Amino acid sequence: MRSTAIRIEVDGQPATAEQLQHPAVVNYGHYTAMQVRNGRARGLTLHLNRLDAATRELFDAGMDAGRVRDHVRHALAGLRDASVRVGVFRPDLRPDGRGATSVMVVVRPPVDPPHQPRGLKSVPYQRPLAHIKHAGAFGQLYYGRVAERHGFDDALLTAPDGTISEAGISNFAVSHGRAMTWPDAPCLAGVTMQLLEPGLPGAGVPTRRAALRLPDLTGVTGAFVTNSHGVAAVDRVDDTRIPVDRGLLKTLVELYESVPWDPI
Repeated sequence: MRSTAIRIEVDGQPATAEQLQHPAVVNYGHYTAMQVRNGRARGLTLHLNRLDAATRELFDAGMDAGRVRDHVRHALAGLRDASVRVGVFRPDLRPDGRGATSVMVVVRPPVDPPHQPRGLKSVPYQRPLAHIKHAGAFGQLYYGRVAERHGFDDALLTAPDGTISEAGISNFAVSHGRAMTWPDAPCLAGVTMQLLEPGLPGAGVPTRRAALRLPDLTGVTGAFVTNSHGVAAVDRVDDTRIPVDRGLLKTLVELYESVPWDPI
């Protein structure tokens, strides 16, 4: 059964207006986002580890994996397929660090994998504390809208010297033949990227990290974005047309689809 509406729960109960006041007013917290199919999610351990690490960094306390799984199961309430966002915030945040963290689970309709190549517009922006999937997304949303107004699907975030870090809501990589390069720059280690990267060499796709700048895109044989929706080819960045390497895209999609779904 697929969800048809948004559900929001905080600490295992339907969210109240009072509970939502803090995250609505104070933009301090973090989250992870996953696709759920048949009550399972790919890379669940990576999602749980992300929540634990970010909670320790932002709130000086860990996040129990069992607690998160219980809250997600409760929010799904019989739904088998959904998009799930798990956020962590502290409603009584104080300078002394005391107070309990709250877990917010948002359940939306599921999103199918991308099927069409994506177009990206480069923008002069990099996320602060890029290694955390944090709640401060104003810059990404602003530049994502700028990209859409210019006929692109998303933004490509770059430093002042044109160094590429990531796309607005995805990791970004390029290929030269069968070899893939991920930007060696501040970015979020996306779960899909983390699931793909270790298996690439075994699939005949060497992988590395290196500095990537916008002028470098003229010599690539392919480009890709990865996020919780899956893997998609990129066919243009600004005015630069990029070939769609359908063979390598097929390899990446098959590798990702071979990752088992973990029961929540």
